[in-house]
Amino acid sequence: MTDDTVVVAAVITDGRRVLAAQRAEPPSLAGGWEFPCGKVDPGESDEDALVRECREELGVEVAVGRRVGGDWPLSAGYVLRVWLATVVAGELEAKEHLALRWLGPGEYYSVEWLGGDLPVMEAVADLLAQG
Repeated sequence: MTDDTVVVAAVITDGRRVLAAQRAEPPSLAGGWEFPCGKVDPGESDEDALVRECREELGVEVAVGRRVGGDWPLSAGYVLRVWLATVVAGELEAKEHLALRWLGPGEYYSVEWLGGDLPVMEAVADLLAQG
């Protein structure tokens, strides 16, 4: 168990493509690309937080799938936990991001991923290539 603040991220996929979200803030991260994410609230499970964050940030309901890796280190005091997810209801909307973009296999690295998300994209690319 970790004393770090847990941040959960959804790698929303349609099987081959992944959804990337462009950060609007804070200024130090604005313009960088990430997987939609957010902090786990006290008493909330990681999976429930993931569903809530997708609803709040993207306006969609997701089904949570397989976990990707273990705890991914972020900045001091934070750890990232990542799951694959699929949209099951709603239309994607960039409520808290500058933009959303679907990236196919040849486009996975066509955006400037934030440092914490780049190794996740590499792991996800391997997973999706395996089918």
